[in-house]
Amino acid sequence: MRTGELAQQAGVNPQTLRYYERRGLLAPPARSTSGYREYPAEALLRLRFIKRAQALGFTLDETEEMLHLADGGPTSCDAARTLAAARLADIEDRVTDLIRMRNSLSELVDRCDLPRNDRGCTLLHTLHEQTGESS
Repeated sequence: MRTGELAQQAGVNPQTLRYYERRGLLAPPARSTSGYREYPAEALLRLRFIKRAQALGFTLDETEEMLHLADGGPTSCDAARTLAAARLADIEDRVTDLIRMRNSLSELVDRCDLPRNDRGCTLLHTLHEQTGESS
């Protein structure tokens, strides 16, 4: 399939295909007699793998490593597991931070519902403290 067709089916733009080729994530395609790039059907599967890995939070470097591991044997599974475990730990850390942020913002919103004299906005108070002003 040609560049435009592959890009459309994979949900990327043609420049992304060329970038992936330069990075070695996608093999350079054969050229037709008229000079058009002709990608094999496997290229679409590879692009879908790359996009799925990115959606899961893997970097392009990590995705490239997983693509190489996919061509390996049983020991590659251990290396892929290590990459996945590191990504999982990173996600869990981010979730913890997001929960902490949600709780702080929820507390701030709840405080704003109190009668005006009982409010005391901790956010504004903190910002004033950091600028050296008093409230």
